[in-house]
Amino acid sequence: MISKGLYGLVLGVLLFAPALATAQEPSESTFPAVEQQRLLKARVLEASPSTKKVVEGTSITTNSQTLTIEVLEGEDEGRTVTFENDFTQLEKGDVFYVRHIVGGFHLETWAVSDPYRLDILLWIGLAFLLLVFLFGGLQGIRGVASLAGSLVLIFYLLLPSIHNGISPILVSLGVASLIILVGSYITHGFNRTTTAAMLGMIATIVITGIATYLAIDLAQLSGFTSDENVYLNFNTEGRIDMVGLLFGGIMIGLLGVLYDSAIGQAVAVEELYRAGANYTRKQVYLRGLRIGHEHIGALVNTLAIAYVGASLPLLLLLKQSTASPLYLLNSEIFATEIIRILMSSIGIILAVPVTTLIATYMLKGARASGLHSHAK
Repeated sequence: MISKGLYGLVLGVLLFAPALATAQEPSESTFPAVEQQRLLKARVLEASPSTKKVVEGTSITTNSQTLTIEVLEGEDEGRTVTFENDFTQLEKGDVFYVRHIVGGFHLETWAVSDPYRLDILLWIGLAFLLLVFLFGGLQGIRGVASLAGSLVLIFYLLLPSIHNGISPILVSLGVASLIILVGSYITHGFNRTTTAAMLGMIATIVITGIATYLAIDLAQLSGFTSDENVYLNFNTEGRIDMVGLLFGGIMIGLLGVLYDSAIGQAVAVEELYRAGANYTRKQVYLRGLRIGHEHIGALVNTLAIAYVGASLPLLLLLKQSTASPLYLLNSEIFATEIIRILMSSIGIILAVPVTTLIATYMLKGARASGLHSHAK
């Protein structure tokens, strides 16, 4: 599977990588023997009109223009460079990141890497926070704090641990449990309802984790389904278990919708006890499941459509294939996405009976005034 990924990577670079133009300065003797690459912020001083050009060796046409740029940072700050650009077309005044490669076979090359997007990302982020505060109130603020805590655990615990060679399976299960623990109490407060939902989520993660591990093993998935996996494998000299990484991605991806399902069921059980103090645990459990049935249908559909939306380029590529539909379904790249969707959906479904069962036992007989703090 690795060799197939490498062939695809090489072909993609040959067909679609931006054309690199050699700058006229400085002299050849100043370049290092080993190729070095830098990504620098730059501004377009002049941009010629775009013209159509055929990518060499293919029948694909692309837009091309001549750019004159000024480097805005690094040791080349203030330097002016002119080169051909057949990647993202830019206009005069645009700020972007330029890829500067010096040394090696190409001597010196410049190419557009990415437009500068941080400003628009900042404004969208501020709009998101404003809407959360306006319409979510205190609960919205708690939700943002929970999100921040989850990201801290992912970037400062999950990723470094996997990068250092610790089993992605063990790390992802542990971090997923921590995210559930921290996120639940930050967002919904310290109370029985939150604890019931938290225990339901952890139990669901463990059960789904076992099922996912077996599914990946039985389907003989290697984890090499993209160029990113191939790059990562070479950059870490094979230190990271790609199968475990696939498992971890499924577990972490499950958490978002799992929260909604488990918290909803715990609150439903709480409200049933409030409405009928004489209800037995069995009656509350069955009524809670009835509420959960509607929840399951909506969440499974939402999850599946979200995955399909993210995989549209892959689906279009497969649609053009001349292979049989059964072969395509059997291929690893397609089978991986199917297992990802199905195992996440199984987790959502299991969360309803598991969380409802835990909540019916934990919340029975609790004082109505002390059950939860969600509405505060």
